[in-house]
Amino acid sequence: MKKTRLILLSMLAIACMTSCDKGGDTLDDLSVRDDRFMAIADRFVNHTVIPTYTYLSDYTEQLVEDLSALKADVTDENISKACATFLTARAWWEKSEAFLWGAATDFGIDPHIDTWPLDLTGLREALTNKAQIAGLAAEDGDVYAGEKLGTTLLGFHGIEYVLFWDGSPRQASWFSGNDNGVSCADYLTYAVAVAGDLRNKCWQMELAWAGESHNPERYAKVNDELELPLTITGGAYYGENLLNAGNAGSSCRNATVAMQWIIEGCNTIADEVASQKIGMVYSGNDPNYVESPYSHKSIVDFEDNMISIRNVWNGGVEGDYDSTNSLSAYFKEAAPDIESRVSAAIDNSIAKIKAIPEPFIDNHNNENCAAAIEAIEELDMCLSLAVNALAE
Repeated sequence: MKKTRLILLSMLAIACMTSCDKGGDTLDDLSVRDDRFMAIADRFVNHTVIPTYTYLSDYTEQLVEDLSALKADVTDENISKACATFLTARAWWEKSEAFLWGAATDFGIDPHIDTWPLDLTGLREALTNKAQIAGLAAEDGDVYAGEKLGTTLLGFHGIEYVLFWDGSPRQASWFSGNDNGVSCADYLTYAVAVAGDLRNKCWQMELAWAGESHNPERYAKVNDELELPLTITGGAYYGENLLNAGNAGSSCRNATVAMQWIIEGCNTIADEVASQKIGMVYSGNDPNYVESPYSHKSIVDFEDNMISIRNVWNGGVEGDYDSTNSLSAYFKEAAPDIESRVSAAIDNSIAKIKAIPEPFIDNHNNENCAAAIEAIEELDMCLSLAVNALAE
């Protein structure tokens, strides 16, 4: 559907660009504009993507430690600690979804760690299989989980089920009981192994963008021990590939295309939140397609996805935005009408998402869902205007 709008959007973009002040002659000089675009790309890579993935790696690494401690000593205090770490890691993942177009997609990491709904029937079958439990409990249980369990049993949502129920952390007493034929203690064996696989995949994304020198210790584990791919075709890391746009060896044709790639990543997550994460459930097309149903954090997930767009647009992460080398700064000079529309649409999308009553799983028929979908669709359109304006 997005492609069918391109002709109309292009016409709107032309109108905006011809009516707006382009900030003097400097941005009309292609070499000056390319230099500006590459400075924006540098902010994107080094101040948005790599910090986001580094925080994600840090917290998923901590999650493995917290779940291991919980498995060794099941207390409400240890459960609360693991839950807090899980939610922080989860937030950094959702704030990365505006740039899924890199390693997360190319290496199949997105579906591997974030497929829902969780296959509870399949999970219970796996955890009544003694061979499966032994594999998950082994020293390399993380590798076993990644290779033997399917995407509907892996990632955030399996761990979420173990830690949360009905929007609250589980009680310690639950882990000494039985859940539909499964020893609840075995869920912790499963959670530790799956968290290890999750951590490995997050390390992979971090290093695929940042390269070996960013964290040599993690690089040795991912590249040498786990032997996970880290480079695109041609051998470049994702960050260096983008920052080498227009030069030999880069798959990115030029600096303008680099900007378009960055914005189109925002388009992709805007469309997904509107048409799938909220839309599929609100429309009744698939009422079971509820993200984060056990922790009741669906609305937080949606908001964090919009924050991921805002971070990309402003050239950093929250608290580290750039008023010079960012897409927002560029469009304020080149096409202020487009910039104001995108920024306002981001803010409006967040406001409309926050207006959905919590939890989403119980309020997915609420009329505020329709308002949120409309606001995010407007954001998607405004981002497309920005993409098309770059080609002018």
